[in-house]
Amino acid sequence: MENREVIVETRDLVKIYGDGAEVRALDGVNMAVLAGEFVAVMGPSGSGKSTLLNMIGALDRPTSGTVLVNGQDLAQVRNLDSFRARTVGFIFQMHNLIPTLTARENVEVPMRGQGFSHRDRRRRSAELLELVGLAERMNHLPNMLSGGERQRVAVARALANNPAIILADEPTGELDAARSQEIISLMHRLNHELGTTFIVVTHDLAVARQTDRVLVMDSGRIVREHIIADPYSEDLRQLKDSPLGRALLGAREVDLVAAGVPLRQGGQFTAMGQMLREVLEKV
Repeated sequence: MENREVIVETRDLVKIYGDGAEVRALDGVNMAVLAGEFVAVMGPSGSGKSTLLNMIGALDRPTSGTVLVNGQDLAQVRNLDSFRARTVGFIFQMHNLIPTLTARENVEVPMRGQGFSHRDRRRRSAELLELVGLAERMNHLPNMLSGGERQRVAVARALANNPAIILADEPTGELDAARSQEIISLMHRLNHELGTTFIVVTHDLAVARQTDRVLVMDSGRIVREHIIADPYSEDLRQLKDSPLGRALLGAREVDLVAAGVPLRQGGQFTAMGQMLREVLEKV
């Protein structure tokens, strides 16, 4: 990964909303994403996750600071609509499909005005729907598709112009656990097979633990980040950050019980508590 180029970079990025009581949605964000990475952005509501995605995707302009995407400073790009269409694909929590268009026609929408002939659009849309496993559903309207299938169409649409970057804002937020896993597995496969860079805003730990790296935001800043080594290590990291983990590592003078098993009694760690504490200290 060290030899990959930086495909997204922000420098001292600030976004302030409001004329009176201002809201500092982004407060000096510095980040870099390498080509081919699969990055999750997490944090509480209002932490700046979606605002950051909007800045990277040129859907909004920063108050100050710099956004570089695929080597270009967005402030210097004259035609942002054209740049966005060629460089960035979007996947939203609500799939945002046009209800009167078929799956195939929805996938063709981003290709209009980008130099594709009618025949090329038809060929490309069919290829992409086959790629996401919907070849037999391409002529169906959105209301004839399940939630997971509609989100697969949204993934295919995001890939229409072969973008270097896919930005996904809570792409599994409206899906059940099984359909969420289908979508994240699909995105993971496309990341590996096509080399497309994915930046995914999510509140779902099951999604984040399948990415390469997690950025955690709070109050408009990136407060920490870490590499996902493996699901087991990520589970331990989440336990370490939980109230139980903090209590174990802080050696608080309270009795601790997890799943009915005493971890600390009478001011002393039990054997199980001490073992778990030592494991968490190494994470």
